[in-house]
Amino acid sequence: MTPQEIAAAVLDALEASRIPYMLVGSLSCNCYAIPRSTQDADFVVQAEAASILALAKRLGPEFQLDRQTAFETVTATKRYLLGVSNNPFTVELFLLSDDEHDLERFSRRRHERFLDRDVAIPTAEDVIVTKLRWSQAGRRTKDVEDVRNVIAVQWGSLDWSYIYSWCEKHGTREILDGIRASISPLWL
Repeated sequence: MTPQEIAAAVLDALEASRIPYMLVGSLSCNCYAIPRSTQDADFVVQAEAASILALAKRLGPEFQLDRQTAFETVTATKRYLLGVSNNPFTVELFLLSDDEHDLERFSRRRHERFLDRDVAIPTAEDVIVTKLRWSQAGRRTKDVEDVRNVIAVQWGSLDWSYIYSWCEKHGTREILDGIRASISPLWL
């Protein structure tokens, strides 16, 4: 299976299972910026452990659910990993947490055409806020580059007051200001 086929299969299974979800990570970022390659598909899901097990069964034998639940460090939510037979591409399912911003971005999710489907994704502003949190927590340069790309492409349509508000709460305003100062918007 190709990465696109894997992501599409998971999207179809989530829809069929009626599990509220949001495609996040690099794939959602690609909807707002210059696309880049990735080795996984990330989803936030509003589900219980039993629903995750049922989802894995629905996907079939090519998909293997790692029985070791992990915790994501920024919002302290549970993470489930789905592997695919003979394929390095993985799927990460993050349970919707009680984190204030996690709940806000989930409530603000919108639908975009992706992989010939209507897919729930976070807003561009929420992609930026989340990627800044991840860059601060994990010192990951790819998150900073993702933020830079989303801002460069979406500059004129972003709700800056919303972004600033969350960056102040999370202590990422200085990182945001540095990124903004380093780029020229593509629409200029």
